[in-house]
Amino acid sequence: MHLLSALLLIAILHQASGLDSVVGIFGETVEVPCNNGSAMPKEVFLTKWKYNKAEGLTGDLLVKQKDQNATVIATDAYKGRVSMAENYSLLLSAASLADQKTFTCMVVAANTLSEYPVNVVIHKAPSDLEISEKAEELEIGKPMKVGQCSARAASPAANISWYKNKKLLVEDGKGVVIHASVQVEPITGLSTTVSTLQYSAEKGDLGAQFTCGTHPAVGPEQVSPPVTFKITYPTENIALRVIHQGPLVEGDNVTLKCVADGSPAPTSFNFHVKGEVVKVENSDSYTISDVTRDATGEYKCSLVDASGMEASANVTVSYLDVTLTPSEKVSKKSAGESLAVDLQIDASEEAKVSWTKDNVKLEKQPKFNNLTFSDSGRYECEVSMGPLSQKASFELAVHGSPVITKLSKRRGEDGQHKVLICEAEGYPKPQVTWSINGTSLEESPFTNGRISHRITVVPTANLSVSCMVSNELGQVSSLINVSSLFEEVRVDKRDQSDDNDQTKLVVGVVVGLVVATVVIGVAYWVYMKKSKQGTWKTGEKENGSSEEEKKLEEKSEENSQKAEV
Repeated sequence: MHLLSALLLIAILHQASGLDSVVGIFGETVEVPCNNGSAMPKEVFLTKWKYNKAEGLTGDLLVKQKDQNATVIATDAYKGRVSMAENYSLLLSAASLADQKTFTCMVVAANTLSEYPVNVVIHKAPSDLEISEKAEELEIGKPMKVGQCSARAASPAANISWYKNKKLLVEDGKGVVIHASVQVEPITGLSTTVSTLQYSAEKGDLGAQFTCGTHPAVGPEQVSPPVTFKITYPTENIALRVIHQGPLVEGDNVTLKCVADGSPAPTSFNFHVKGEVVKVENSDSYTISDVTRDATGEYKCSLVDASGMEASANVTVSYLDVTLTPSEKVSKKSAGESLAVDLQIDASEEAKVSWTKDNVKLEKQPKFNNLTFSDSGRYECEVSMGPLSQKASFELAVHGSPVITKLSKRRGEDGQHKVLICEAEGYPKPQVTWSINGTSLEESPFTNGRISHRITVVPTANLSVSCMVSNELGQVSSLINVSSLFEEVRVDKRDQSDDNDQTKLVVGVVVGLVVATVVIGVAYWVYMKKSKQGTWKTGEKENGSSEEEKKLEEKSEENSQKAEV
């Protein structure tokens, strides 16, 4: 009794300290600290936990005396839920909202009695957020209910926010309107928040992700799974596209595609094709097969239920026609004639033209004002325009009897033989024969009416060799002198004699010519003198003497020239 009296007295004199708070998680164990979590006094005689009941009453939970274990003294629902930790904290298991009250730790040490009241608050995060009552589609410019977001069984009640593509939607009373309500479950006391979003969609919302989220008092942020909506709006723009890879040429297929921006997109269209209207259902395309140049022009498409909304596009079909005159084979009976070449091009745009003769490029279109054998050959023109290309050709043959253009000779590289070369022109192809037998016969290809023939010979004497060229229109021959290889060898040996002997021989020849000239001149003077005297004496005519005199003068001049050489 004395101890109880003392405790009551101390309690009356004790002044309560400030109230602390502890947050516990719903359903888990809550630790309520004693002495504000500070170290306990050294001599603690008694520690007791109690809580505030309704109407100012208190209830005891447990007590611990010095050197004894804690004893549960609760007789209500806390009897099986409370215990004391080694640091004198109260451990409260299976926390619920009913545990949101004040718990007091009373400590008796020496001559002091202290009380430490702690306010317990229980929090619970809401269940997983989800969006329900979703709209099937959203219409542009029209406020519509997007959905309803629920945050169930929370403490305290959750605040819900709405997001579009993770960007917060702010209520403005027009395009964004949010209504929220809270309901408390009577048994658990937990709150359920329901938020409804009303939204006026835009074109850019096609494929947008809408979510709702909340920031609980404890734990991480919660976000609902995203939802998307079909965005509907009437067609405002329409376009006609021409679908084809590269330039469109005759024989190709081309597809016309009508593109409308409505949502849902229109499924039926009218295609205006060369004055006719073709209705296409359940498709936005129309294909024209095997087009011709006549398909070039303007095409249109329009909505079936709104014919005034239409689009147009131009279709251009590329074409290329080439006519060459002459064509195939052309024969001219003789050289010197003319031949007109006419190339006609009908194309949808400017074309490029190139010419070749026997696969060799020409700079320009050939002209034949005076045909020669060399004009013979195969002529081909190629006309190109983008991916289109056409070729045309003709083969020209200039007929005529053969002509030898060159007859030549040369010494072989080893010095042991000679090569004779006969070059000729003519058409048909001339045949070449020689008046001498030889080896290593070689004939060039017959090109442009030309042919070359060569043989190798070893002449043992000076010869005159004939080359004869012939075809069905005539023949021709030509001679060339060929000296003996042995004579040339002797000349070569003489050429290799001493230079001093050659100089002496030349000087001797020159001196001899000079002396001969002097002698001839003296003889001529004497002859003239006697001739004139005889005529004066006999009275003969001077004509004969004059002729003789003229002959002597010519002979004198000839000898004089030789002397100079």
